[in-house]
Amino acid sequence: MFRTRGPLLILISLLLAGAAAWVANGWIVSRTNATSEVKPGTVPVLAAAMDIPFGTKVEPRHVTLIQMLVGTEPPGAFHDVSSAVGKVSRAGLLKGEVLLGERFAESGEGSALASVVGQHLRAVTLRVDDVVGVAGFLLPGNRVDVVSAYKEGNQETRSETVLQNVRVLAVDQTASTNKNDPVVVRAVTVEVTPEDAEALIRARQRGSLQITLRNPLDTAIEPKAVAHEVHAPIKIGPPRPVEAVTVIRGTTVDRDVVKTGGK
Repeated sequence: MFRTRGPLLILISLLLAGAAAWVANGWIVSRTNATSEVKPGTVPVLAAAMDIPFGTKVEPRHVTLIQMLVGTEPPGAFHDVSSAVGKVSRAGLLKGEVLLGERFAESGEGSALASVVGQHLRAVTLRVDDVVGVAGFLLPGNRVDVVSAYKEGNQETRSETVLQNVRVLAVDQTASTNKNDPVVVRAVTVEVTPEDAEALIRARQRGSLQITLRNPLDTAIEPKAVAHEVHAPIKIGPPRPVEAVTVIRGTTVDRDVVKTGGK
């Protein structure tokens, strides 16, 4: 009797837990929709009910509906909860901020990080330590440069900036964080073009990499050194041979030089 009662109790507990989750989700949606009653001259617009970190998959508890005057809502705003639920935030959002479509990505298969990688871009992970990782002050969303240091033969160490102003997608396995305190990480994932991904991998094989943190307002791209074209030296052949002809006219002796071997 006790052997059959155990599995039955477990099954009942699971059913009750599922029912509780369903009821809670319905309550959240109903509370959100309760504020969507359109008042004359207004339109419902979706806003963040709490801080939404970068890389977060939106749930009903993350959002709320507010009323805005018709014509004042920003382009790309969401007007109902279902249109935003399931999308992944491509940037950190603050509580009360109006949600815009351009700041979210569709949630596809795989991790949430894959959904926030820009179209035609790639995510590349770099192994770092506390120095390379800017003493742990790197956070998802930061902009960085990547510098390569290497040696060629017995020459002195050289350095060059491989990538500029690239976005950090994740640190370790975290794509969203609310912390400002330094955290030592072992890997940093950045968003780059396919061409830059190849350049980054070549630089990693050639030598060591260092990450430099940018001010978020600094978006300038410094031009890279241009390799000047080297022309082959012009070969100059030996001087053309000359012949001298002596002409005697009476008491006058003239010496004429006649060039040979061409005009």
